[in-house]
Amino acid sequence: MADIETGPGTPSRRFSAGLTNPSATGEPDTSLRRRWDVQVGKTVPLPPAELASTGDFRVNIHGTKLHDAFIANISYNSTKIDGTWVDSRYFPDMIAIDVVRRGTWHFTRPRGRDRFAVPAGQFIARYNNSSWQFAVASHTTQKLMLPVAHLGPLIRRRPVLGSSGSAEMRLLLAHVRMIEATLDDLSPAGVHAARNALLELTMGVLTQKTDGDEPLFTPALAQAAQDLANIHLADPELSPVMLARELNVSVRTLQRAFAATNESVTAYIRRQRLEQARHALITPHGRPSISELAAHLQFADSSHFIRTFKEYYGQTPAQYARSHGRTATP
Repeated sequence: MADIETGPGTPSRRFSAGLTNPSATGEPDTSLRRRWDVQVGKTVPLPPAELASTGDFRVNIHGTKLHDAFIANISYNSTKIDGTWVDSRYFPDMIAIDVVRRGTWHFTRPRGRDRFAVPAGQFIARYNNSSWQFAVASHTTQKLMLPVAHLGPLIRRRPVLGSSGSAEMRLLLAHVRMIEATLDDLSPAGVHAARNALLELTMGVLTQKTDGDEPLFTPALAQAAQDLANIHLADPELSPVMLARELNVSVRTLQRAFAATNESVTAYIRRQRLEQARHALITPHGRPSISELAAHLQFADSSHFIRTFKEYYGQTPAQYARSHGRTATP
């Protein structure tokens, strides 16, 4: 059966569904297919979800459509560890990219010509057709289905595998997050631009290079740099140079991307470090001292930290902690 989680007011650019053992009865799930055709359209055909072996399982799909491209976040849970999904007519003749978040996908083609295990933290990009099969127990993945016209030659006969933490993939995933966050507010021209940038950034992944001077990339580049900086706030090496190196762009390109946010790279890093300190000051248990915070967040000394904190929040760290019911340790 299919448990459709969408309603009449759901924007046509989005789709959500829950599937519970659709092959248990051996009958196709026509209610899901009708809903898909209405909300997503036949330019991105519905996966038939044909399971080669029986067993209890559930699949949750949350999808976003940009013309002929589709972004899906999929959570799959099964009681069987050897359940095999058959890719017959599954998004045929498109480029499929699976970014595995949890679990491991096992891909194969007939006669064992190609076998690939894709664990969490990795991705696989492939030209999709009915020859592919995959097996999985429980997993979460982000799937991109893209038109083959411009990307097919880059895949050739064999898939591309790599780390989802690569500079090119981080840029692509940052753009995907922005699409998901802003899609409902985008004009038709904005959707078209977002779709084109999605394809160009995917080309960067497949060729392992990006054109950081392309205007369409600057929002994704700034977002990817912010995401990376947030992970490394306590790293003494965190700087525009370090971020540019990790994202495979020049410092000048990175700074130009941040110019659109009306904040420099250095200012963003400082603001995020102070925000982390602010949260730490009002933590009820295990709160560090002011000197520990200053050292952890790479301020030159406690005096510099106190002065900068006051410039941002109008109070010293000790005053801020007291005003929120805490006592700051010197």
